[in-house]
Amino acid sequence: MFKPLLAAFLAAASLTACTTTSASTAPVAPPIPIAAPAEVRAPVTILISIDGFHPDYLKRGVTPVLSRLAAEGVTGPMRPSFPSKTFPNHWTLVTGLRPDRHGIVGNRMEDPADPKTVFTMASDNPAWWSAAEPIWVAAEKAGVRTATQFWPGSNVPLGDGVRPSDWQQYNQAITTTQRVNGILDWLRRPAEIRPKLLTLYFEAVDSAGHAYGPDSPQVNAAAADVDAAVGALVEGLTALGQPANLVIVADHGMAATSSNRVVALDKLVDPSFYRVVEAGPYASLAPLPGREAAVEKALIAPHEHMQCWRKGELPARLHYGRNARVPAILCLAETGWQVLPTTPAEPRTGGAHGYDNMAPEMEALFIANGPGFARGRTVPAFDNVDVYPLLRGLIGLPQAPGVDGSDTVFRSARAR
Repeated sequence: MFKPLLAAFLAAASLTACTTTSASTAPVAPPIPIAAPAEVRAPVTILISIDGFHPDYLKRGVTPVLSRLAAEGVTGPMRPSFPSKTFPNHWTLVTGLRPDRHGIVGNRMEDPADPKTVFTMASDNPAWWSAAEPIWVAAEKAGVRTATQFWPGSNVPLGDGVRPSDWQQYNQAITTTQRVNGILDWLRRPAEIRPKLLTLYFEAVDSAGHAYGPDSPQVNAAAADVDAAVGALVEGLTALGQPANLVIVADHGMAATSSNRVVALDKLVDPSFYRVVEAGPYASLAPLPGREAAVEKALIAPHEHMQCWRKGELPARLHYGRNARVPAILCLAETGWQVLPTTPAEPRTGGAHGYDNMAPEMEALFIANGPGFARGRTVPAFDNVDVYPLLRGLIGLPQAPGVDGSDTVFRSARAR
């Protein structure tokens, strides 16, 4: 009788043991991973220069991105500083000082202590640039990381050798696409080495304007190409989830020129009496020793399509002529005319800048768009020295004393 009961008990125990063992060794489903929260990025500021872009180019139907950014952001007429040249105005935009104060008084300059030492647009000797502190130096000193995808002077070590944390040497062969990708690559970095202030530069519109004139199809094509590049930047920022305050500027506009509209200096005064430092929309001249009176008599007199002054007698509204690097005599052409050493040998049309900074043709593009700005605002006309204080505010720096500009014009257009 006990044997059947024992057998049943043992069978039941064996079954229980098998069930327990099977349950304890069964694979356990891994826990469902909890997705890491998406990074909430603080806005960055990107200063974009489209060299030679007159605001009227937005009306040509070839710039849908820039036109939308202007309509949905902040825009207004911006006056360049005199002279309305590339390097003086790029340095003004990032220092808040006019050329007479920051020392980059032309695209070409002579050292007054040694006229054989000449500044050109390839010069990176800090001595030429050290009279002013650009925004990236101020930012780096304050612990704000910066990166420059080209900007005149951004490759120059200033003060204690300060440069942007990341910078690229200017190279025209680097395409618009590569430039935009460079900005986006910097912004893909980990937060601790990600720049908060960046600059981007495009020269194609200016180059086309010089070669073919501001009303040419080539300028329209260049404007469309840059517009597409800005569009790619906006799309890339969106894909990264990176909010950005875009401040899009030009250094000057462009006026149509012709070899039929030229004042030839050698027809007015013996060319052996002076050196021409710069020529074009204005000519700056250094009379040779002993020839000062003859040059002044010939030039500082009424002329059609041109007016000349001693450097200390230039109109006060130009804010120009006190710096030692400004040559002794400056002759300013009527807009659309040029002051050249001699009559051109071949007929030519094209475009130029460097004229009176109040001339409508010299007006420069300004667009600001992003979380730091109100939508659909137009500000009154302002000087480009005001961009620097705007940039300081956007990146959280206190306003700098002693600069020539103010952010007052933008205060009503900032987001609240």
